[in-house]
Amino acid sequence: MNVLELLAGLQAQQDEATARAAELRDQIEHLTAALAETEARLADLATTRKIIAEAAPAGVDPDPPGANTTYQDIVNAFNQHPDQAFRARELHKLLGMLTDEASVNITRSRLGRLTRQGFLTQPGRGHYQKGT
Repeated sequence: MNVLELLAGLQAQQDEATARAAELRDQIEHLTAALAETEARLADLATTRKIIAEAAPAGVDPDPPGANTTYQDIVNAFNQHPDQAFRARELHKLLGMLTDEASVNITRSRLGRLTRQGFLTQPGRGHYQKGT
């Protein structure tokens, strides 16, 4: 086998690997988008479930003991302080949660969902309060 044949064979292998890498990138992009959609749907369902649970008649326990979620903790904080507006970081301190930027940003996202679903209002930029 001469050098030209060897180079041609290597080029063919490189072309195949490049094509396969492109296919895999496309799959990753598709799966990443599907995962993001599914996680958003899960978060919305959890929020809706918690809001409905809040509206349940007294004495009805829709969640078994120990099933408290972060959403429930947030909702409970606003129920205990219905006239107070909180910033995400203040809410973290009240609930004894971590106050690093990543954790607070996740809570901001949760507060946004609760606001879009009508459970909270936003009386000022970055402030959240229980809706009426």
